[in-house]
Amino acid sequence: MFSDFDFDVIQRALPYMGQGMMFSLGLTALAMIGGIVLGTVLALMRLSSIKAISLPASGYVNLLRSTPLILVIFWFYFLVPIAIKHFSGDSYAQGIGPFHSALIAFTLFEAAYYCEIIRAGIQSVPAGQINAAYALGLNYWQATIQVVLPQAFRNMVPILLTQGIILFQDTSLVYVVGLTDFMGAASKVAQRDGRLVEMYLFAALVYFVLCFIASLIVKRLQMRITPPR
Repeated sequence: MFSDFDFDVIQRALPYMGQGMMFSLGLTALAMIGGIVLGTVLALMRLSSIKAISLPASGYVNLLRSTPLILVIFWFYFLVPIAIKHFSGDSYAQGIGPFHSALIAFTLFEAAYYCEIIRAGIQSVPAGQINAAYALGLNYWQATIQVVLPQAFRNMVPILLTQGIILFQDTSLVYVVGLTDFMGAASKVAQRDGRLVEMYLFAALVYFVLCFIASLIVKRLQMRITPPR
């Protein structure tokens, strides 16, 4: 199978695959930032004692975590244009485009997972820290922003980055809306040149190396945050 392995096809495809990798990394970064911000809001809502606030957030998280990501991408790519046409009455109204559809879908989907991570992180902060903040005269929001969240995020950094690695791997699903990420670029070159073995093995190797290095970084951070006893 490897007797006629062609390394030249990989070399020729590197610029095109490099563009795909930049797209994958950019989408991962944007969706991760948006997901953490929205996930923080959802986590605070879920921890609220007011049912009118906590129940919608709980329903959102349970719905998104029970739905395949590829289906969420389809929702925004195909259903949003239909909704826009329905509410605007303009039969020629356009959607939000494949990139924005994918970005919103990834952000909303990842927010459900980040919500649970952040909620657990907030609950891991000792109650004494909150009581001490109240004793210093801070109100609920001041204590949350200045005392609870900084400690919670410090504890959550490794888990947040681990979820980011999963998000990076999931960006390959953007092919369903016609976008070209790293995996999409490898697939297109493989189909065009008829070199499926070379391109898919190279793509797998790149994913493995990047995710393995990222996992080592996460492990080192975990050891620094919670050193062994």
